[in-house]
Amino acid sequence: MDLVPVLEEPLKKVLGPATAKVMAEHLGLHTVGDLLHHYPRRYEERGQLTHLADLPMDEHVTVVAQVADARLLTFSSPKAPRGKGQRLEVTITDGSGRLKLVFFGNGVHKPHKELLPGTRALFAGKVSVFNRRLQLAHPAYELLRGEDVSETVDTWAGALIPLYPATAKLESWKIAKSVQTVLPSAQEATDPLPESLRAGRGLVPLPEALLKIHRPHTKADIENARSRLKWDEAFVLQVALARRRHADAQLPAVARRPKKDGLLSAFDAKLPFTLTEGQQKVTKEIFDDLATEHPMHRLLQGEVGSGKTMVALRAMLAVVDAGGQAAMLAPTEVLAQQHHRSITEMMGELAEGGMLGGAEDSTKVVLLTGSMGTATRRQALLDLVTGEAGLVIGTHALIEDKVQFHDLGLVVVDEQHRFGVEQRDALRGKGKQPPHLLVMTATPIPRTVAMTVFGDLETSVLDQLPAGRSPIASHVVPAADKPHFLSRAWERVREEVSNGHQAYVVCPRIGDEDDDPKKSKKKPSPEDEAEKRPPLAVLDVADQLARGPLQGLKVEVLHGRMPPDDKDAVMRRFAAGETDVLVATTVIEVGVNVPNATAMVIMDADRFGVSQLHQLRGRVGRGSAAGLCLLVTEMPEAGPARQRLTAVASTLDGFELSRIDLEQRREGDVLGQAQSGARTSLRMLAVIDDEEIIAEARDEATAVVASDPDLEHLPGLRTALQALLDEEREQYLEKG
Repeated sequence: MDLVPVLEEPLKKVLGPATAKVMAEHLGLHTVGDLLHHYPRRYEERGQLTHLADLPMDEHVTVVAQVADARLLTFSSPKAPRGKGQRLEVTITDGSGRLKLVFFGNGVHKPHKELLPGTRALFAGKVSVFNRRLQLAHPAYELLRGEDVSETVDTWAGALIPLYPATAKLESWKIAKSVQTVLPSAQEATDPLPESLRAGRGLVPLPEALLKIHRPHTKADIENARSRLKWDEAFVLQVALARRRHADAQLPAVARRPKKDGLLSAFDAKLPFTLTEGQQKVTKEIFDDLATEHPMHRLLQGEVGSGKTMVALRAMLAVVDAGGQAAMLAPTEVLAQQHHRSITEMMGELAEGGMLGGAEDSTKVVLLTGSMGTATRRQALLDLVTGEAGLVIGTHALIEDKVQFHDLGLVVVDEQHRFGVEQRDALRGKGKQPPHLLVMTATPIPRTVAMTVFGDLETSVLDQLPAGRSPIASHVVPAADKPHFLSRAWERVREEVSNGHQAYVVCPRIGDEDDDPKKSKKKPSPEDEAEKRPPLAVLDVADQLARGPLQGLKVEVLHGRMPPDDKDAVMRRFAAGETDVLVATTVIEVGVNVPNATAMVIMDADRFGVSQLHQLRGRVGRGSAAGLCLLVTEMPEAGPARQRLTAVASTLDGFELSRIDLEQRREGDVLGQAQSGARTSLRMLAVIDDEEIIAEARDEATAVVASDPDLEHLPGLRTALQALLDEEREQYLEKG
């Protein structure tokens, strides 16, 4: 008998169509195996009550508590029979805090009879606020009666009550009862770990781990189960990535070695500075990869302003020297135009291939974006297919079928987190043989996340700033507590401009209408009505500044909804020094390079993430003059938002900030775009905390794949890998 189908059994056959439908729609669970891998979020010890004082707002929670008092209130209501409505207010407590439950209308009768003072129960609902007090409205509940009579206690044998990730439609205890039904099937689970690995690390077998995670008798049971299940997730994912690395290493590629006294040498001779040690080290790693006959797959992590673009450009020139073409893929038109402008300026006559006045070793550098005019676009496509253009910088437009290359040798992907693997593979498919690949990111990534999200790439780190870069002073401006601080911020901007420099003002929204059309009709909050703070939108702030504190200065706006030509014209004027202050959205977050811009004011800075603030701040201090970044907020001093801003202001170390960022955010946010799929594959593994397991799993996976690439001798691992790739290929690995 084939054992695998037991776990593939549809839940509707086991639990019935109604329960199965809710599980599929609200939790994404379809099979017995899916439900067995829906692990408890935490456990309650019988006799120990939940800390009500720590309940999060607007989240669906499950609490164990005791009824302190219950009051049935009558009030006038035209909708109720005989004009009288009823409301039941129940106060529950756990010793650390109290919480009000409210029931209305016909829903009061059953709880009025059951929720008597002294009764203990599980309660589930969404936390809301009414009259400044936390409450649960119409919560579902399950009574915890005496051990001998309670069906609940039969369901959760042992002293530990598992609490599952739940939804408003499916409470934790209902999930627990369903798990109870399918738990015997855990015995049929196929173990993906090689026996030697499992035994060598003292890990319990998979069926035992599944039993212990759902029905633990002791805390040691939970720990043993978690250790085992974390290893499963880390190992299977790392095997998938190791197999991708192994497959890529088997592909043929043209070795690209720069010729002596060619384009690269001519470019280096023009440079007014020497490369940093970090740039030289990373360049050697890249050039060594380019010289091999299988494709380079390298991630270049660079601190903001560390000179990644220079490293990438030299690699691109080396490939052109070797007879190939190089393409740089940028996430936005603003950034693509910025790269094209700065690269052509740095290269000078070396970028004028085929033109009068072009240097002997020159090549053509073309820009390709979706909004280009037909004639310009046609010429760019012609230059690429004939090989006239050695370098192309573009957006997603580069990936389109009609874009053909003469001999694509290198693909550089800027800000990799904005692209999926399937997008960079589409571009890689345009070479006669697979081109080399260099992926860049200025978002510092802790090692564990790099190993998980970018696990199919080798990693280089550029953490040294070029000489001449100036320090950036960062300060939090508490606009609500000290409004005069904000006035002083605008004075500082005027001072920078009077000294011949320029400034950015960054806002979370564009204005006119809210960025989200669904929210465009919302009413202003009381705070906005009272004008306790400056507007949050680019268009409003620009207008207010031009008529107020920055009157007389040349103020322009930049945002994503502007036509591409207008955006490019604004950036050109700002780069040329014709504009004093640029009021923009995060469209300037990456790659924008104006050395004369020395000041940045970020409005409502608490609305941005730590890494985003660090990226934005990196737009100033790029020249010889010191940079200034002012983080404006109305958040209270003691709150987490202010603490986050204080952390950003206290260090310029992006890797330190990324660690702070991850510690402050929930696990679900860590993988960014990968989250939709990561949620299903990383149920137990914490990317932040489980660095050791991830690193060891990567080593083990690499060794396993090297000795048995097709996993012929590991059928259990092959089955688990197939399940992961079927489920995650689109969602997770492809968005890595």
